[in-house]
Amino acid sequence: YRRLFGVPGALAFTLAALPARLATSMLGVSNVVMIALVRDSYALAGAVSATGVAATAVASPLLGRLVDRHGQARVAVPAALVFAVGVTAMLLCVRYDAPAWALFLCCAGSSGLPSTGAMTRARWAALHRDDGAARHTANSFEQVVDEVCFMGGPVLAMVLCTTLFPEAGLLTAGVLMTAGTLLFAARRGTEPPVAPRPAAGAAGGSAPLRVPGFPAVLVVFLATGTLFGSLEVATVAAVDTLGAGAASSPVLALQAAGSCLAGLAFGALRPARHPAAGLAAGTCGMALGVLPLTAAGSLPVLAVLLFVAGMATAPTMVSGMSLVHRLVPAARLNEGMTTAYTGLLAGIAAGAAAGGHAVERLGAPAAYWVPAAAGALAAAAALPGLRRTTRSR
Repeated sequence: YRRLFGVPGALAFTLAALPARLATSMLGVSNVVMIALVRDSYALAGAVSATGVAATAVASPLLGRLVDRHGQARVAVPAALVFAVGVTAMLLCVRYDAPAWALFLCCAGSSGLPSTGAMTRARWAALHRDDGAARHTANSFEQVVDEVCFMGGPVLAMVLCTTLFPEAGLLTAGVLMTAGTLLFAARRGTEPPVAPRPAAGAAGGSAPLRVPGFPAVLVVFLATGTLFGSLEVATVAAVDTLGAGAASSPVLALQAAGSCLAGLAFGALRPARHPAAGLAAGTCGMALGVLPLTAAGSLPVLAVLLFVAGMATAPTMVSGMSLVHRLVPAARLNEGMTTAYTGLLAGIAAGAAAGGHAVERLGAPAAYWVPAAAGALAAAAALPGLRRTTRSR
């Protein structure tokens, strides 16, 4: 990993992006907790949060396309300012008891930001365009950063909202997101040059969804997100059933810790010749790793099994992003990565809903059959579709 940061400017853009990436993991929890505390309605809080996820799913690929066309700074700076206005409006609406419809508008209005994670990965790809091993290590490092942020961000948001005042989480996330995005955009020395845009119909000019193999990757990301969302809900229910509801956050953190450890080790290994093979192996590992959770009968056993199950996450995500980089033309790279992440977010939202339904119908730990089924779907999409892609390339 030392060689990654030997490149001039690499450490600077990595550190500059951290506040925005931490804020990304705080936004959903901050909105839910804030609205639930102030309006005393988890139904309203969930609906507003879902609106934000839907708006992000629509806006992110379009913003990724704009980044590919015009460059990171030219898109990220105005988007950050619009985001800041939307968050400010949301805080004022909550503070001064605005109608519920105003909350939906503000949440949708503050959801249009290009993915900082996608932009950092694009910088690594540009810095190491001729070094596949370095790109593999960089992708692994990026996945570990994602895991660390999503371990700490929601907890920080919860603490701020419940110990200071309800709006504290969103206020902090808004400041971190705006400042981090502007700091990141200011690091112009490592910003990838805008790739020449091929003419319509020319080779390399296809949108990601029209690239052979990419739809299969998108299905894998969607199913993987479903696994993540349903696994979180099932784990909270299982911990509560075992009489240790307060331990749900530390237990979930063990899954992320397993992913972090595996990600660091995976990045230090020599990359596979074909990332499709790594993606297929990773999805199978996720599917098999979740199965023992359906029979977990004690908290220590559940914790250990979650740690082990999490170890398949980072290799799967790293292989998936490496495959996106291989499949998508350079002129569409940000759009391709953002589209893949959008599939992941949509899957998380759907998985949370499916997991909640399974908890009510089946109870815990039987609800773990939902993430197990999602893992099997991811593997089913990866094995045949991506094997054909590997042969054709």
